[in-house]
Amino acid sequence: MANIYETEVAKRFTIYNSLFLDLPFDQIYRTGTLLPILSEACQNGFQKNQSPKEIIQQFFEELMGDKPEKDRHDLLFKMVQYIERQVVLFDSIEDAAYEKFNDIKGKGTMTALIARAENDHKKEELIEKLKNFSVRLTLTAHPTQFYPGNVLAIITDLEQAIRKNDLGDIDLLLRQLGKTAFINKEKPSPYEEAVSLTWFLEYVFYPSISDIMIRILNQLGIQLHDWENPNLLKVGFWPGGDRDGNPYVTHDITKKVADKLQNSILKCYYRDIRKIRRRLTFSNVETHLITAERGIYNTLFGVSGEVFHSKDDLLAVLYKARKGIIEDHGGLSLELLDEFILKVRVFGFHFASMDVRQDSRKHDSLWDAIIATSEGEAALASYHESDEEGKIEKILATDKLPAIDTLEDSFHREMLQSIESIAYIQKGNGPMGCHRYIISNNQSALHVLEVFQLNKLLLARGGDLFLDIVPLFETIDDLAAAPGVMKSLYHNPVYRDHLTHRGNKQTIMLGFSDGTKDGGYIRANWSILRAKEELTRVAREEGIDVIFFDGRGGPPARGGGNTHNFYASLGPNVENREIQITIQGQTISANYGKPVSCSYNLEQLLSAGMESHLYPSSENSLTETQKELIEEMAGISYNAYKELKNHPQFVPYLEKVTPLKFFGMTNIGSRPVKRSKGGSMKFEDLRAIPFVGAWAQMKQNIPGFFGVGKAIEEMEKRGKLKEVQQLYKDSLFFRSLLGNSMQSLAKAFYPATAYLKNDEQFGGFWELMYGEYQLSYEKILQVAGMNSLLEDSPLSKDSIGIRERIVLPLITIQQYAIQTILEKGKEDTALQKLILRTMFGIINAARNAA
Repeated sequence: MANIYETEVAKRFTIYNSLFLDLPFDQIYRTGTLLPILSEACQNGFQKNQSPKEIIQQFFEELMGDKPEKDRHDLLFKMVQYIERQVVLFDSIEDAAYEKFNDIKGKGTMTALIARAENDHKKEELIEKLKNFSVRLTLTAHPTQFYPGNVLAIITDLEQAIRKNDLGDIDLLLRQLGKTAFINKEKPSPYEEAVSLTWFLEYVFYPSISDIMIRILNQLGIQLHDWENPNLLKVGFWPGGDRDGNPYVTHDITKKVADKLQNSILKCYYRDIRKIRRRLTFSNVETHLITAERGIYNTLFGVSGEVFHSKDDLLAVLYKARKGIIEDHGGLSLELLDEFILKVRVFGFHFASMDVRQDSRKHDSLWDAIIATSEGEAALASYHESDEEGKIEKILATDKLPAIDTLEDSFHREMLQSIESIAYIQKGNGPMGCHRYIISNNQSALHVLEVFQLNKLLLARGGDLFLDIVPLFETIDDLAAAPGVMKSLYHNPVYRDHLTHRGNKQTIMLGFSDGTKDGGYIRANWSILRAKEELTRVAREEGIDVIFFDGRGGPPARGGGNTHNFYASLGPNVENREIQITIQGQTISANYGKPVSCSYNLEQLLSAGMESHLYPSSENSLTETQKELIEEMAGISYNAYKELKNHPQFVPYLEKVTPLKFFGMTNIGSRPVKRSKGGSMKFEDLRAIPFVGAWAQMKQNIPGFFGVGKAIEEMEKRGKLKEVQQLYKDSLFFRSLLGNSMQSLAKAFYPATAYLKNDEQFGGFWELMYGEYQLSYEKILQVAGMNSLLEDSPLSKDSIGIRERIVLPLITIQQYAIQTILEKGKEDTALQKLILRTMFGIINAARNAA
């Protein structure tokens, strides 16, 4: 496999990279010729313990000795632009070779699992599980994608040209790439974010999900028409509905995004129905297909005439055509129509299910305003004096909300209008169009019931509420309290009645990103697993089917890494009815951006859920002794991380040294970098994405490993190292945990920031981080029995190695700018611009760094 990677990726990159030198752009030959010299200078310089400033200045003196500073910095900018395009080329080459080093029919795919199940006489058990299982990927608008849409389009075309080895097209696309800006001039609006993601829905998820389901059903010998679970694979959607900390998401935007989603799926249907009509030209069939085509067209473009108000309207016409094929034409080409009917059943008129999300503190504030407006300040004061039970009783007894325009705060008015927009979506796009309200920072049963009652009064007066209320537990303390919170909700008669009408299902979201930010790497992952086990136990005791929705990001620090192993490792004590995760930015384009990679990674998730059910093993089930061991390590790790987090230089370092503050200037997303407006930076206000991204820019990756080395070292002192090593061999969960941490370590490069150890303010803090990096590096290898990081994942190791070599000059240039600003003690506009420009290539090369 390593030889394939060398041939298909590494050597191709060397060959195609040479094309850059012939491009007709200003000084490109000079830039391309000097870049390898700078790259070698960086490698040699760091080996000699030179600082980034020393490396860059020596490069200038040797090759640009007579040039002024402006010319020197102009060259650095050109090199940054050159490297950005090298990263794009490397991405495209890797994507083009995807099937050659990922076994798309091997382990972890449904093809392999079906063959294994048939061989083990478990085919019927597999089919039964598939009937009640689901994988839901929720696309979010979180800003981790640094490529603008036009660059993503070039990457797609470049990949196709590389697959065909078409040098002419590759050369032309590299020319286009050279003329295409990599930076958005303005921040995208929430609607623009939604539009960019619908491209993936139309051209990747629509064909991929359909293909997977059709292929699975055919392999299992199940007629498409007879399949009972169209929700086996589905897509969720946050842009336009995620209001948590994003003031730019309004109820008008929500409605507009819902309309866009329906418009997009109808376009897919219209393209398909025209193709089907060319094949099904039979009597008593074609007329129905013409009706379907005309109805889709009229609905899509708002043309007068017959329109479809729901997927059921369209399906009714398609079923007439199906009946004609069977009764009059012996079922000729029936599979074509059945495949299309399955697509309509899967995607409906909504395409992807929008979620509404808001912070619990906003609901607290809204209820204060409601009580004060309806009953006066005295009633509000009395409410505040009540305990939680009294507050719940007060809220559930509220049978009427004040008129929206009587609320003084425009944000409160907007919150109520946002809830009303859910009814608009459900009416236009169907019940699946928007059926969940997520409460971030959920800390109590009160927070859930606040949202329940608001939605009940606005959407379902006198009837059932067709909406799932989803609490999101994020911090370590909230995760520990979650089982108690849910138990009290299950015992609340009003809420329990609501759950009865929702099929006795309760979805609970768990946040990896803020969990890691709050408690460190081991504690966050372990707290989430323990919370899942306890939440499962409570739900089973109460007769509730619990579904877990994981808020994950791309890197291990935010719950990313190898997700297949994670879900395959959960064991019987964690409910396994659905796998639901968020995917965003780079994770979408890197793992789900092409039909082949999308299909492969979707199947990896689906097969993980099936495997843990069909083939339970000791690898997937932790014994009490193993749990105690991990708990002990999590405690040690948590204390180490808390000491770092509470260090007086922690926040100043993020604010003054790292590029954290520049994330807001990148114009990659509509959300602000921090939750609060103005004022000094506070740890609790930092969003997880720029927080993790800032550490990735510094090549320090603190959230992905800090405390791991300390935990293993302390266990060794306690005489338990062999137990930890045995745990690594026996537990897939623990192996995945350390394996993903290895990724963070492999992408770290502390020599780039070693100059900081001499800094008067931050020297001690840097030494603390570096010490834990060295310790974690050494101890993880000791536990895993490896000589080098990712020894058991050679493809990941090779990919990371090449990517890190490509961006080493970018890292050096960025640190040169940071070091110079720190030494000057004042801001420098040119250097700040240099920092900002290097951020794009560093993030894009990592693919899952934020």
